[in-house]
Amino acid sequence: MPDAVLLDRDGTLVHDVPYNGDPALVRPVDGARASLDRLRAEGVRLAVVSNQSGVASGRITREQVDAVNAEVDRLLGPFEAFHVCPHGPDDGCGCRKPAPGMVKQACADLGVDPDRTVVVGDIGADVGAALAAGAHAVLVPTPVTRAEEVAAAPRVAGSLPEAVDAVLRGDW
Repeated sequence: MPDAVLLDRDGTLVHDVPYNGDPALVRPVDGARASLDRLRAEGVRLAVVSNQSGVASGRITREQVDAVNAEVDRLLGPFEAFHVCPHGPDDGCGCRKPAPGMVKQACADLGVDPDRTVVVGDIGADVGAALAAGAHAVLVPTPVTRAEEVAAAPRVAGSLPEAVDAVLRGDW
């Protein structure tokens, strides 16, 4: 069992609503709650790592991001932490996935080794951040996931429940 699973928010835990600042629009993906509860039952620690470039572009506020995260936590939590990168793609920060900063910080805050951590996400940036941080990665493609991202991923699952199945059977 890994010590922790870090999950992307939009497209992985909840249906992606671009630049969502409205908690009423949060809709979990099928099987999310039951899958996360299976990990919790095994003692796996859970946190969210999410790029939110809408903050940098002015489309949403950090307060709106926090309100959406609170709704995700209410519906699917508890999560031990929410790590958010509010920067845009050209800001050059070290936290925006595929940079490893958010994953490394989440591991440090949880007190877990990245090598004992799995990152589950829906695009190549999630996989890239995991691998750059020394963590493991499972890609759960959606219609926006590019074919080359799927081909490059070390592990691919058809859904969040399938990703959790893989983690629980030790395929991470």
